[in-house]
This record gives sequence, C-alpha cells and structure tokens, in this order.
Amino acid sequence: MIPETLQLLTRDARLLFLTRFTRLFAYGLVSVILVFYLVGIGLSEAQTGLLLTLTLVGDTAISLFLTTQADRVGRRLTLIIGALLMVGAGLVFAFTRNFVWLLIAGTVGVISPSGNEVGPFLSIEQAALSQVVTARERTGIFAWYTLAGSFATALGALAGGLLSHSAQGTAASQVRGYRAVILLYGALGLFLAFVFQRASRQVEISTAEPALASSGFARLFGVHKSRHVIAKLSALFALDAFAGGFVLQSFAAYWFYLRYGVNPASLGVIFFWANILSGISALLASRLAARFGLIRTMVATHLPSNVLLLLVPLMPNLPLAIAVLLARFSISQMDVPTRQSYTMAVVTPDERSAAAGITGVARTTGSAISPLFVGFLFSRPSLINTPFLIAGILKIVYDLLLYRSFVSLPAPEEQQRPL
Repeated sequence: MIPETLQLLTRDARLLFLTRFTRLFAYGLVSVILVFYLVGIGLSEAQTGLLLTLTLVGDTAISLFLTTQADRVGRRLTLIIGALLMVGAGLVFAFTRNFVWLLIAGTVGVISPSGNEVGPFLSIEQAALSQVVTARERTGIFAWYTLAGSFATALGALAGGLLSHSAQGTAASQVRGYRAVILLYGALGLFLAFVFQRASRQVEISTAEPALASSGFARLFGVHKSRHVIAKLSALFALDAFAGGFVLQSFAAYWFYLRYGVNPASLGVIFFWANILSGISALLASRLAARFGLIRTMVATHLPSNVLLLLVPLMPNLPLAIAVLLARFSISQMDVPTRQSYTMAVVTPDERSAAAGITGVARTTGSAISPLFVGFLFSRPSLINTPFLIAGILKIVYDLLLYRSFVSLPAPEEQQRPL
C-alpha cells in the first residue's frame, strides 16, 4: 500500500525520487571500497586523506557555482552537467593510478567518499520539490526523500561490498573488483543524465515568482532578502559537517577494518543496516516536527545521536561497537528532512536553489577539511579512535548553537500555531 504522502507526488517529483535513489546507490557503492581501492593501487593513507579532502574541496567549488546559477540558467541543465561530472570522475578513478590525475578528477569531478550527497544535485532537487508541494506536505515529502536516499545508500554499500568480495584472492584481483565498482558508479552517472533530461519545465523556477534583486551580490550568489539567515545557517552547518567529516562512511569502514579486521563484505552488511535505520528514522522526524517544530526536532534528535557517536570507539568488542553504531544511525538522520525543510521555509522561492546550494556548499567545505586530519590520525595506531571523539564533541556544540540561534525564528507555517 502506497503511503498517502507519496500518492501526492507529481511525475516530476517521482523522477526526482528516482534520481535521488540512483545517485545515493552509486555513492553507497564507492563509499565502502574507495579507501581500500586507493590504498590498493598504491596510495598511502596520508595521500588518500589528501585526495579525499581535495575531492570534497572540488565538489564545493563546483556545487557553489552550479547551484547559485541554476535558477537562472536552468535546473535541468545544471543537473545534467553534474551527472556528467560523475561519469568523468568514475572513468578517471577506474583507469589511472597517477596521483596527479586522480587529484584532478577528484577535484573537478563528482565522487562521494562518504556515501552522502555531494555535487549540485541535492540543492536543486530540494528547490524543485519545494516548488511542487505545499508547505504542509514539504517536511513529510522530504522525510520520504531522505528515506529513499538512505535505503539506496544502504543497498549501494551492500552491493559494493559483495561485488568487491567476489573478486577476493590476490591483491591484483581485489583491485579489479574495486575497479568494477568504480566503473558501475560512472555508468549510473550516465543514467542520471538521461533521467534528468526527461524532467519537465515544472521543475524550473516559475516566471511568476519575483526576480532576483539586481545587486551584484544577488547576481553572484543568487540570494538577496534572506542572505543574513543563510549566512548564519551556513556557518552552523559547516561546523556540523566538519565534525561529520571525521567519521565519513569510508573512514568509519576503514576504522572497523583497522580495529577489528572486518572485511569489505561484512562492512557492506553493517552499513546496509546502518543506512536502513537512518532512513526509517526520517519518517518519524516529520511527525515530531509537526508537533514540536522543525528546530526543536532537529536538536532533540541530533544530541543523543552524538553521544552515541562518542561511545563507538569506547566499546570493548566488535558486537558492542556495531550495536552502538546502529543505535546512533537509528536517530542520526532525523534532523536531515527537518533541516532541509527549514532552509526552504525561511527563504523566498526564487532563493531556494541558491540557499540550498550555499548551505550545502558550507557543509561540503566543512567536511572537506576533516579527512586530511583523519588520514594523519589513522596512520598512527594509538590515535585511530580520536576521530570519533572529535566528531561527537563538535556536533554537540553545533546542536547547542543551532538551538540558541534559531529557536526564536520558526518556519512561517509554524508561526500560526502554538508549540
């Protein structure tokens, strides 16, 4: 039986759900094996950390440019360009061991070491979805949108682990298995470009909506009236993402290997269930937000998940570490649809692509810096637990600052009802 919320989806909304699922499946594929692959083709752990940092830096620059111009040059065209950048990154990563070429492909192309969203896609899709649903439906639709992505990431992580495990044997055969996963990633990018091309003009900004202000700032960044709110949100989101960068899924998977010797196939199963739990939790978030408000829901669900994150490396054995990790994932993503919905609610319609893009880029920027430090920490056995501790503490600080800064600024649809 199809939930009532999903029955409301238009054709374009269904296409956006399909692209979200396909993209996150592709990201999940590479997230579990990417560090193994790079180390397998001869990169050191420090080089891998540098490469992943610059990969996220490149995604930041590309995303900032594309998302702030998307409403002006066309959302469909921008999404197709992003998909082709996925294809390019996949091909280069698959066919070269040269560190310089990998740096170029990682910086200019789109590839996700975390299993999470990178590139311009999420920001533009959020803006398009907000345009075709009502304010009352928005958080619920975003919750299902988040679930679709988490389920896809989970399946991708499982598939990536199983595909690479099927080629286990010699070191060379292992690398071939990882390379096959990278090539599949590129093929899925090509499929995305095809689907984006089939979207209608309904996903574009309506000509009836107000045009951007003519100031240079507005033309450059695509925001005008809401720039102060967007700046504050961006700073806070960057802090949260910087903390999250210490526990990227690729590095978390590698930590389980270093600490407990867990193989890629088993890691795929672990992160399959982790992402399933995180996606399901998003559905509850929309109900809580309807009762308590978006900001209160974001903070109240995120704080305990960060306490659990602190506990993961303190567990004395593998089963307990996995149990705490899964418990953390079961509530860690409840702030995602509420965060996305809140950002879309507090800006004007013609700023939505840019607002989502700028805040998304802020998150990417924050997470881009962390892997450089993680590579250093992982290269020293006595420090491999440190990333979890840093991430948990900084995320708790973020939660407290977010509540203090925005609890007095509810979304417009919340202002007419008591909390």
